[in-house]
Amino acid sequence: MLADLTAGAVEDAEVRASARPLAAVEAAALAQPSARDALAALAPADRVKIIAEVKRASPSRGDLAAIPDPAHQALLYQQGGASAISVLTEGRRFKGSLADLEAVKGAVELPVLRKDFIATEYQVLEARASGADLVLLIVAALEQDVLARLHALTLELGMTPLVETHSADEVDRAADVGARLIGVNARDLSTFELDRDLFGRLADRIPAGAVKVAESAVLAPADVAHYRAAGADIVLVGEALVTNDPVTTLKAFLEAGA
Repeated sequence: MLADLTAGAVEDAEVRASARPLAAVEAAALAQPSARDALAALAPADRVKIIAEVKRASPSRGDLAAIPDPAHQALLYQQGGASAISVLTEGRRFKGSLADLEAVKGAVELPVLRKDFIATEYQVLEARASGADLVLLIVAALEQDVLARLHALTLELGMTPLVETHSADEVDRAADVGARLIGVNARDLSTFELDRDLFGRLADRIPAGAVKVAESAVLAPADVAHYRAAGADIVLVGEALVTNDPVTTLKAFLEAGA
């Protein structure tokens, strides 16, 4: 499934590239104001921080919420105390778009993550051209040389890579490219099975100095507390925020991670 999602995202990017060639996207990326400092916003603190996600649907859960106004949704996240906003831009299964990212970036003051299945330089450049401050790079979807190249390009453009892992080997691969923001996804993107304890088993393997992000399987305050106790600096939350009142849910989650 991960391979299919990545291939589909690359195909869709190729369609966009036929209308907006690489040179034009690169020029737009370089013309953007400097990216917001995500590492400063997500620096470890005495309580957990939350990346709040604008997410309409997923392959594992189907439709979650219509979200007709992603900018308004993101403003609620900012009001509720989120430290950064994640925007799904994959269109086939998650029903997102770069237009969602642009709307969110224009509405909030927080760093904004482009969450997609990124495997090409074009996708990284269009992320910056659309205002992204962070880019998701999924280790399992990328050969090591490609991961290193996209990680370096993301940094060159002033953005922060969030490098997502799902095994000890992948954590080591993230460390090898110098990742400073490393996520552990409890959901196996090949099978969509969940293992909420995976983060705890891998946390000590994440290099000292890197920010530790727990992803997926966060539906209640107890899940945030579980991840915080296992060493998470950041928790990424999507479904629970789009299916409940985002402000009160965020506040409860932040209290649980204190």
